[in-house]
Amino acid sequence: MDFTLPPDLDAIRQRTRSFVAEHILPLEAAPGSYDEHENIRLDVLRTVQAKAKAAGLWSPQAPKAWGGMALPMVGQAAMYEEANRSIFGPVCFNAAAPDDGNMRLLSQVATEAQKERWLLPIVTGAVRSAFAMTEPHPGGGSDPGMIQTKAERRGGGWVISGRKWYITGAGVAQHFILMARTSDDPRKGLTAFLFDRDQPGWEIVRRIGIMGPEEHGGHCELAFDGLEVPDDAVLMSVGDGLKVTQIRLGPARLTHCMRWLGLAKRSMEIAQGYVNERRGFGVLLKDRESVQIKLGQVAAAIEIGRLLVMKAAWKLDAGDFARKEVSMAKNHVADTLHLAVDTAIQLCGARGYSKDTALEWIYRYARQARLVDGASEVHSMVLAGFYQKEGDAFWSWGV
Repeated sequence: MDFTLPPDLDAIRQRTRSFVAEHILPLEAAPGSYDEHENIRLDVLRTVQAKAKAAGLWSPQAPKAWGGMALPMVGQAAMYEEANRSIFGPVCFNAAAPDDGNMRLLSQVATEAQKERWLLPIVTGAVRSAFAMTEPHPGGGSDPGMIQTKAERRGGGWVISGRKWYITGAGVAQHFILMARTSDDPRKGLTAFLFDRDQPGWEIVRRIGIMGPEEHGGHCELAFDGLEVPDDAVLMSVGDGLKVTQIRLGPARLTHCMRWLGLAKRSMEIAQGYVNERRGFGVLLKDRESVQIKLGQVAAAIEIGRLLVMKAAWKLDAGDFARKEVSMAKNHVADTLHLAVDTAIQLCGARGYSKDTALEWIYRYARQARLVDGASEVHSMVLAGFYQKEGDAFWSWGV
């Protein structure tokens, strides 16, 4: 087994780290860099994005012919971890959700005409996008088979009605991928459609307030009442919606983990810097065994997460869906992110709880990790299913 990173991918990792340190981290300390939802202000973002493009650190998941970097999943793991050393990092490289997952999906399954119309503008940064799947009860969430939004055949196209909510980025998205029911078939009853913000027949009902901080465009509730889409806006084929979700969500879950590892390491970095200097009762905090134990436990948890992510990335690069590996990584890294930032706040005391560091921002953001792209309980059920099916083979080396 070889756990080394290829030199070309490590060079990208180092360049990303240097770019974040020089161009992005300083923005966190400037109150004027933030928008009203505690993310990077859009005009500031555009300036940084132009620098990232010039540095050749843009759209790491997209084809080179369109200005992307065409990194394998292993390379994305190395880069995204460094990108999210800053709370603003991923979006500066066009590597943030939901655009990241949408670009990957469209690159894999869209027709050439669809790529020109729907994918290329996201790759260049001309537009943002959203993935509209989750619905209010009794509609679909972690279980896409429960989706209620309907698409009915009419003339040379489809008419869509229904409701979606907690759709990340919908407030600023121009291009949407929408999951709707086209039949009652349990396996072939869903279809994915593409639509543009400017098309009539739908509306944003509200931007749902959350603990925050928020992605650009927030998390919105959408209502569809007669949205018309033509046949050429069907992604893959009619009835392939479930397959679309499988192709998109597995890698998207893993890229979340890649970014969360960056935030976990940043939390440790802040904590380590504080305990190296802070004294209590005549002793540096870093010399106290209780502090050392906390830091050591988190460091080990982060490294375990990195190994799980890299194994899943390697399997995805080999053409495997890596469902078991992605679920293990998703649960472990989500827990590790919370452990890391909670520990860091505890060690930094009042300073960690204040807005003098990024820790309280990361702490609020971290709570979503055990919910998004499948709750932890759902992934545990997936893992239990694999174990019941495989037995001892669950731990095979795959020789």
